[in-house]
Amino acid sequence: MAVDVDLLVREVAGRIKAGLGRLTPTMTSMFVEVIPEFRHDDEVRRLMVASTESNLAAMLDMLTLTIGLDDLAVPPAAAEYARRFAQHDLSLEALLRAYRLGEHMFGQWILTVLAELDPPADVALATAARIAGLVNGYIDRVIEGLIDIYASERRRWDARTDATRAAQVRAVLDAEDLDLASAEQMLSASLRGWHQFAVLWTPPGTRDPAAMLRAGAALVAAATGKPPMTVEIDDHTWWVWITSVARTALDAEQLRRDLGAQPKLSLAVGDPATGLNGFRQTFRDAEAARAVALATRGRGLTMYSEVALPALFADHLPAVEAWARRVLGGLVGGDENAARLRETVRAFLDARGSYTDAAARLHVHKNTVHYRVRKVEELLEHPLTERRLEIEVALLVCARLGLPRQ
Repeated sequence: MAVDVDLLVREVAGRIKAGLGRLTPTMTSMFVEVIPEFRHDDEVRRLMVASTESNLAAMLDMLTLTIGLDDLAVPPAAAEYARRFAQHDLSLEALLRAYRLGEHMFGQWILTVLAELDPPADVALATAARIAGLVNGYIDRVIEGLIDIYASERRRWDARTDATRAAQVRAVLDAEDLDLASAEQMLSASLRGWHQFAVLWTPPGTRDPAAMLRAGAALVAAATGKPPMTVEIDDHTWWVWITSVARTALDAEQLRRDLGAQPKLSLAVGDPATGLNGFRQTFRDAEAARAVALATRGRGLTMYSEVALPALFADHLPAVEAWARRVLGGLVGGDENAARLRETVRAFLDARGSYTDAAARLHVHKNTVHYRVRKVEELLEHPLTERRLEIEVALLVCARLGLPRQ
């Protein structure tokens, strides 16, 4: 029976090998569905597929060519995939779980082929046991190697100083002549999909800022469903970004609520963008949003999409304030009455000149809006219909940038 089992092992493995092009996508799709850490961007997904295919090919060669376990090593694609797992701070447990799930699926394929061949029951059982033992031995051997590869890469990755990481990110951001492949190699990350950059910071004097910034990165992960990459810029500032195949889906309301419980933590978020140029753009967006937050002493969440226009002026506050005073005249006052008049003008213009709609928005009587608009036009010395665009821009900038300054 031993000869029959050896022949049948090779026959079963040969049949599986013939369908490898169809079976590999089945296994990789299962990984993606069952294990969240396997939901990668296109480049890393291709590496995951190559890793799976190379492991399956190695196991089938072992079965069909009678290769001993001592002669087998971790396939290069599988080793590189383990390194990427370590670089992205994905759990080793998730990687090892995939190998055990793959082993189980491979066993199901073996049973399916044996059922098709329909050998005698004792031969089928002996064949299944032989294959299971060999495959289990292969998986154990590869896992031992992967654990060493993962741990070594984590040590190497963690040994890179934050200053080095920051310098590498800055080089990618600033070197316009840097091509995509070089940028990806420098960051050890794909830049082909969607990116969304954020800046986390705490004020000077914050107790244990590192712990607070780590908590902030966790909030970003919760709001996006993806683990962010982080770089410590200084004791109170981190850069954080999300990379994904699809457009980043950030739950801004959840993030705003979560940050509300962390009064010492602030976050500025850029708009999502694609590719290497998009990586640079979303970073610039986040930095611009942060500039607005700092100019207005803002806390919590500042989305670039909400402050894009004022962000253009954040570095020129004295000039902007002087221009706003020319446009708005007496409306640029620091007292409560001036603030109320500015609010009324914005509501009135937003309501397209409807006193009724403006009153509803302000929760006041329509006659109150009439009175305030007349008062504003007296201060401006012209109707609101004149220079309307300049008035609206000046009011928006004042509101977002906290002008007039106290």
